[in-house]
Amino acid sequence: MKALNTVNFGLIGAGAIAWSAAEAINKHANARVRAISDPNLDRARALAAARDIPAVSASAEELLADRGLDAVYIATPNKFHAPLARLALAAGKHVILEKPFAMNYAEARQVTDLAAKKGLAFTVGMNQRFNADSQRVRALVEKNFFGEIYHAKAYWRRRAGIPRLGTWFGNKALAGAGSLYDIGVHMLDLCLHVIGNFDPVSVSGQTYTKFGNRGLGEGGWGNSERGDIKFDVDDFATALIRFRNGATVTLDTSWACHQADGNRDNVEINGTEAGATVRPARVYRYGKNPLTSYEVIDVDKGPLALPHQCRFHNFINHLRGKEALLVTVPQALTVQKILDAIARSSKTGREVRL
Repeated sequence: MKALNTVNFGLIGAGAIAWSAAEAINKHANARVRAISDPNLDRARALAAARDIPAVSASAEELLADRGLDAVYIATPNKFHAPLARLALAAGKHVILEKPFAMNYAEARQVTDLAAKKGLAFTVGMNQRFNADSQRVRALVEKNFFGEIYHAKAYWRRRAGIPRLGTWFGNKALAGAGSLYDIGVHMLDLCLHVIGNFDPVSVSGQTYTKFGNRGLGEGGWGNSERGDIKFDVDDFATALIRFRNGATVTLDTSWACHQADGNRDNVEINGTEAGATVRPARVYRYGKNPLTSYEVIDVDKGPLALPHQCRFHNFINHLRGKEALLVTVPQALTVQKILDAIARSSKTGREVRL
């Protein structure tokens, strides 16, 4: 792949997440958002005016025909992630894709195969990996600070956090899944990244729909238009994932559930020599005398491997030949494979072997 000096971006999708994406891209000294497309032209024009984006179109095809664009960021309803990624790659554009990767592993693999064939960069923008706390705990794992990591717990539970009811977020045909694909995938990916284990062998999972189908649990996220759209995705999901080395990970995610806190999210690590939480970055271990002392240490100092803490800057720097992608293709495919297995396990009531 030939390194670029300046990266000209197109955005496909002008929803809520695109606003922060455009801001982040434009903050990089060597990148600029040059075009945006969305079927809702009013929404696209509003974002273009706010972020100084010169070109606006209603179709992704029109945007991708612009030879001046080097890369695209795709943030659309989940159903269109993989098809639009293939379309962009076929047009010769590097791609950073919003999560979740795809509706299933098969279509995710079609995207990565095409990216490899075309010699283009592709990544899924899992932004939780870039936080300072995530980087600091990951750095300790790389130094074998925790010894053998035999278990980790990942969770993101909201009491009332369903994106706007009556929109595509709650529709299985458009979203694929609910809380699992929206916030669960973040914590699953973050957990696997932090502990450095992307070798699962089996998954047991269960999904539930208990609040959104009753018109309960709505939060404040989303700009999508409301309609007469059935809510038929999960608003709670749980899973147990086993890994080849004997380690286990548990995952809990909810858009809506009864709990004391409005929001609770973390990754907790259990190792033979120490444990940790990621939010905040905090270490737990025996003191100098394991029988009489115990230490709780905040990990909040020191340099970061990626001081920009930004998925877009990582992608831009990669295209400029300055950084490796933090989210690799094999990792993204593994996460999608686990998501597929959770759905299959829930449907069949059986453990799924990978």
